[in-house]
Amino acid sequence: VLQHMFKSECHFINGTERVRYMQRYFYNRLQDAMFDSDVGHYVGFTPYGEKVARAWNSDPKGMEYTRGQVDRYCRSNYEVFTP
Repeated sequence: VLQHMFKSECHFINGTERVRYMQRYFYNRLQDAMFDSDVGHYVGFTPYGEKVARAWNSDPKGMEYTRGQVDRYCRSNYEVFTP
């Protein structure tokens, strides 16, 4: 059985003062690619993941949207994510 999985994570340091957003992509339990807001771009971990990361990094509108997820997804949902 082949499985593809996508996961978004928000990490809060000192409330909403410092927020880290991550998108992680897996295929058959192996991480292919990842976006980390601290790094600011996608990183590939497999040959396929490197190819996909290059394609995603070359899309300026997509990168602007993904970088904006720190405010749009994480900070706006802080009270939902934290107990």
